[in-house]
Amino acid sequence: MTNASTLLKEIPVAVPEERWEEANSLPCLLSVDLPVLTFTVRELLRLEPGVILETKSPNSADVPVVVNSRRIGWAEFEVVGHRLGIRITELG
Repeated sequence: MTNASTLLKEIPVAVPEERWEEANSLPCLLSVDLPVLTFTVRELLRLEPGVILETKSPNSADVPVVVNSRRIGWAEFEVVGHRLGIRITELG
């Protein structure tokens, strides 16, 4: 007797190309988690431009990349012109 997961492995499912086109335009939220040593509501309320927060990570450590609340990989920060960007270092 076969179960549903066995059937899925044995029978490849073809997804029409137009379905992928629809999926490609779906919005998602990408974020980079930066762990801060200690952070309280009091400190949150006192945030203002110019405040520097100390992180748990050394400046060369990779940070987790999260899409829709699920970690998808790791990245490092990089300055690009006058902007701060991330360079993906690992996916998975």
